[in-house]
Formats: sequence, structure tokens, C-alpha cells
Amino acid sequence: MDVLHTAIWVSDIEETLEFYVDTLGLEKTNEFVSGDGATNVYVAGDDDVELQFKCDPDREVPEPAGIDHIALTVEDTDAMVDRLVEETDCSLERGPLDSEGASARVAFLEGPDGYGLELVEPFE
Repeated sequence: MDVLHTAIWVSDIEETLEFYVDTLGLEKTNEFVSGDGATNVYVAGDDDVELQFKCDPDREVPEPAGIDHIALTVEDTDAMVDRLVEETDCSLERGPLDSEGASARVAFLEGPDGYGLELVEPFE
């Protein structure tokens, strides 16, 4: 059994793709409009796990209840934080800092629609 993807409602698909694809560097892997009229866009990194973003302008986006954060591996936490803060409206919540428990350098930001984003640079 494998985890395939996590689906997340977003309010603006273009802003979301700008953040996750253009700025973070994830790759758009699929896009379609479902029978209910929602736009569905999938993005992924170097593995097979995807994030699915769902957008329907006629639907109110639910609060990110139950979702604490989305964790992504990066090569340089500090550089990515600088880039995200400079190029987007996201805010740095905590870090960058070394986490012995996670064996990584981490930072927590708030991304589009208020979802938490953890950047993880594993220690070598």
C-alpha cells in the first residue's frame, strides 16, 4: 500500500500554482475539471506522492481544519525561506532552525489559503 496524493481545496488555483510550481519548483503532473466543475491540479516532487489542489470559484474554501502543515524537502532551507518571503506573500512563522528530533534544518511558513508549510533540509 502506498500514499498517492492529498487533496486540498484552494481559493485561487493560479496563485497556488505560482507558489508551489513557479516558486517552490514542484512539477505540475495532471490537470482536469471534474464533473462537479472543480478544477483539479496535481503537483509532485521527485517521488510519486502528489498534492492535488481543488478549486471551484463557487465554493467556499474550508478552513484548513485538521491540517497542521505540508512538509517538503529542500536542498537549502535558509535560501528557500529567503526566496519565498521575497517572492510571495507567505509569512515566516518559525525558523529556520536546526531540529535534532527531525535530524534536519527546518522552517515553518504560512502559504496560500493559510496552510502551514514546513521546509525540511535533512542533515547529512
